[in-house]
Amino acid sequence: MELESFRVGLTPTVFYIPGFITDEEQTQLLNHIYGGSGSKWKTLKNRRLQNWGGMVHEKGLVPQELPSWLTKITEKIHESTGLFPSAINHVLINEYHPDQGIMPHQDGPAYFPVVAILSLGSPVVMDFSPHLRLRSSDDDDISRDQSGKSGVPERDDKHSFSVLMMPRSLLIFKDDAYSDYLHGISDSPTQCYKQVINEAEALSYSENSSGEDGVHLPAV
Repeated sequence: MELESFRVGLTPTVFYIPGFITDEEQTQLLNHIYGGSGSKWKTLKNRRLQNWGGMVHEKGLVPQELPSWLTKITEKIHESTGLFPSAINHVLINEYHPDQGIMPHQDGPAYFPVVAILSLGSPVVMDFSPHLRLRSSDDDDISRDQSGKSGVPERDDKHSFSVLMMPRSLLIFKDDAYSDYLHGISDSPTQCYKQVINEAEALSYSENSSGEDGVHLPAV
């Protein structure tokens, strides 16, 4: 796969690949995700998730074998992109209803230097904003690290960007995009894509999108 044509955003290490999996592959994934044991879901404050591949803690990963229905996709990501230093061994499946999202965050050192997110079910807008410690003032000096009033960083529109992820698309970010940017999803009931940097590419695959809840697989 020639990745150069899939670069998006304000940093050269973000890639958006529309239509990465087929409709059949998406259906198979959704059937496994929702057809399995309900005990696999962990309910959080504003969403629920499934954890596959073991438990991540401060000292690393306590590994468990991924099921074959996941390795089929993780191997495809690894082999097609060539961006992962080794086989993908951990997957988080996050479910977001229309009024649910996740605040701007980093995924932590255990997943560095690269993360892939496969979007299933519905379109979603992923927002990227520079880490507070790296934001520049008007004279381009590095500003001091500071928190927003509510604990959520205020958006730096000059250096921020958003990516529209259509169902079956793959988003990969690595290196400086991983360490220097926060990423998150708005908890607005509707997703606004007027400011996304890949509108034309994303919407060209919209004919097969559905109105189902979004499911996103940050795969490491």
